[in-house]
Amino acid sequence: MAQAIMPSPACSPWSHCTKPTSRSELAFNFKVRASLSSAATSAMATKTKVVPAIIVGGGRVGRMLQELGNGEDVLVKKGESVPLDFPGPILVCTRNDDLEAVLQSTPKSRWNDLVFFQNGMLEPWFQLKGLGAADQVLAYFAVSKLGEPPVDGKTDTNPDGLTAAFGKWADAVAARLHGGGLSCKVLEKDSFQKQMLEKLIWISAFMLVGARHPGATVGVVEKQFRSEVSSLITELASAAAAEKGISFEVGLEDRLCAYARSVAHFPTAVKEFKWRNGWFHSLSENSIAQGKPDPCPQHTAMLKELKIV
Repeated sequence: MAQAIMPSPACSPWSHCTKPTSRSELAFNFKVRASLSSAATSAMATKTKVVPAIIVGGGRVGRMLQELGNGEDVLVKKGESVPLDFPGPILVCTRNDDLEAVLQSTPKSRWNDLVFFQNGMLEPWFQLKGLGAADQVLAYFAVSKLGEPPVDGKTDTNPDGLTAAFGKWADAVAARLHGGGLSCKVLEKDSFQKQMLEKLIWISAFMLVGARHPGATVGVVEKQFRSEVSSLITELASAAAAEKGISFEVGLEDRLCAYARSVAHFPTAVKEFKWRNGWFHSLSENSIAQGKPDPCPQHTAMLKELKIV
C-alpha cells in the first residue's frame, strides 16, 4: 500500500516551478511523459479536461501528478506560501511531519481546497486543526523513484484498483489519475473511512512484522510470515472496528495480503509512528489507563520487543 507508498508519498524536499527550467528537468519530464503516454492512451479514448491544481511537494508523487496535468499547475516548494488567487484543488504530497508547515503556508480561506495524499491516520490532526472532513486520497499507486512510471494498485482480489478519493475535489483528482491510466474510485465518507482504516492496518501490520525479521520485504512477510501478519491484522482490525463503530467487509486479510503481493519488493520498516502504529498504540494506552484489557496485545508486545515504545 503514499505511502503510497509504500506506499508512501515521500515528497521532500518541496520544489516550485510551473515549467521546466533546465535540461535535467526537461529530460525528467520527457521520461515521465513517455512512460505514462501508453497507459493514458489505453485508459481514455478522449482526454478528460484536467482541473489545474496547486501541488505542494515536488517528490515522486508530486512530480507525477504534475505530469498528469495540462501544464497549468503550480508546484510549491518548502517555505513558500500557497497562492491565494489560484483557484482549484491544493494537492498536498509532502511527508506527514510537514503537514503543519503546509497548513501554516496556506491562507485559511483556502483550507477547504486542501487534498491530502498522506498515508496513516489523519483524522485526529484534522479535528485538532478544525479541518473537519477534509479531502483525502488513498494512493495505492506506487512510484519507486523520481521519474519512474507509477505502478497501479490492482490486485487479484481488487482488479479494478484500490486507489480512492473523497471530498469536494474527489472527481477532479480521479479525472487526473484516469488521464494517466491509473484507477481511482470516488467514495462517500463512510466507505472511504473503511478503506482508509484497511490501508492503515496494512501498513501498520506489514511494516511491524517485517521489522521483526531484518531484511524482510513485504513479499517475504506475506509468504514466509503469513500466520504472524494475519494474526496481527485480525487484532488491529478488531480494535479499529470497535473504536470507530464499524464492521469491515468479509475477506479483509485476503485483500491486504493480495495488495502485499502486488508490491512484494517494498522494504519494511516502522516509520511515521505517530501517524501509523501510534494510533493503535494510543488505543492500547487509553484502554489500559481505564483499567481495561489492551485491545492490541500482540501489537504492543512487538513494539516493546523492537524498543519502539
